[in-house]
Amino acid sequence: MINVFLLAIIAANILISMKGFNDESFFRKYQFHVGSIRAGEQIRMISSAFLHADFVHLAFNMIALYSFAPVVTETLGNLTFLLIYAGSLIFGSLLTMVFHGNEYNYRAVGASGAIYGVLVAFGMTFPNAKLALIFFPVPIAAKYFIPAIILGDLFFGMTSYSIGNVAHFAHVGGALIGFIIAWYWKQNQFKRWN
Repeated sequence: MINVFLLAIIAANILISMKGFNDESFFRKYQFHVGSIRAGEQIRMISSAFLHADFVHLAFNMIALYSFAPVVTETLGNLTFLLIYAGSLIFGSLLTMVFHGNEYNYRAVGASGAIYGVLVAFGMTFPNAKLALIFFPVPIAAKYFIPAIILGDLFFGMTSYSIGNVAHFAHVGGALIGFIIAWYWKQNQFKRWN
């Protein structure tokens, strides 16, 4: 049975992104834009995570979320899942501001920071689960795969070799929060059974 919280998040992403696809002024008003955020429009740090650049971007993120979130909600619970998703979204935006805060024209959209948090929580819960990506189809254990893609984001985020228009620090910030919350949950879960 699909989780109602996960379904609501996916529906919000689809509806808000579709509105953005069809209304450029709406898209521009709610995308992550450093100059506007520095001018006081902090809502963009959250709203931008529900907008996507195009249908492929939206589909990729929602498929990734749907692939990992059900296991996280079932294992860690709804509240922990929501804390991971919201915390990763917010901290991903904050970390992006730390690294791009002086680039007034920097723009970003997408839920991937929040999804990275969910992915890391999944990996911490099931470190030996085999994962693969379209561009790297060989299955690798989550405990190796997830750190590798995060190190890739750190590398591309901190060098001039960035691939495309990717918000690398949103990924890193989201992953960090996912790690902290899942680690805390695992520590407290262990204490409860001893």
